Amino acid sequence: GKLPRDLFEDELVPLCEKFGQIFEVRMMMDFNGNNRGYAFVTFSNKQEAKTAMKQLNNYEIRNGRLLGVCASVDNCRLFVGGIPKTKKREEILTEMRKVTEGVVDVIVYPSAADKSKNRGFAFVEYESHRAAAMARRKLLPGRIQLWGHPIAVDWAEPEVEVDEDTMATVKILYVRNLMLQTTEETIEKEFNSLKPGAVERVKKIRDYAFVHFGQREDAINAMKALNGKVVDGSPIEVTLAKPVDKDSYVRYTR
Repeated sequence: GKLPRDLFEDELVPLCEKFGQIFEVRMMMDFNGNNRGYAFVTFSNKQEAKTAMKQLNNYEIRNGRLLGVCASVDNCRLFVGGIPKTKKREEILTEMRKVTEGVVDVIVYPSAADKSKNRGFAFVEYESHRAAAMARRKLLPGRIQLWGHPIAVDWAEPEVEVDEDTMATVKILYVRNLMLQTTEETIEKEFNSLKPGAVERVKKIRDYAFVHFGQREDAINAMKALNGKVVDGSPIEVTLAKPVDKDSYVRYTR
């Protein structure tokens, strides 16, 4: 991104080729024949792409012009709002497969206030970006209703891809599906049950929390042992927290 509008493949390709073999370059052009300020470069292997991304982000392509380089994500997930809160995951999955093609999965989160109900929206995963794009077009407002309800459809925020080296250092757990009344003290007690004193601190926000450990090994053990455990009447989901660097990824969904 942040390409000078008069820059073309003859300047971009040699720059990127320094970091590995290029499989494809797609430069987005406007009707005047200028680029739109961004392009997609596909490398032959993932490591070369990572190296190019690190080396070219903030690279001065011309005097005073810095590139913005990040990983592109082929988004396959749609956000669907306006779903009746009484509908279960299986019902939503069945309905979405009736009205769109290529549905792989449906992700539904329970209401923070009432775990027997959903939050009024779902994330629908498709087999490909093309399938998701076709479904989005078909589900545009006014075209289709679900259970007699108008729906809102848009691209979901794609999951952040964090490199393995970074994830290998994570010592923080992300805990989801907590009850509103569950306290930080209760969470700390649960996660210290395997090894007293392992938890450094807990930060709870509504129905989710971040649990900070001093040692990665303790975090991994707690994740394996406590994922799915019922706390205050609700089965919790425990995963490693993903470090978020807003400059490290971008949405290309439209």
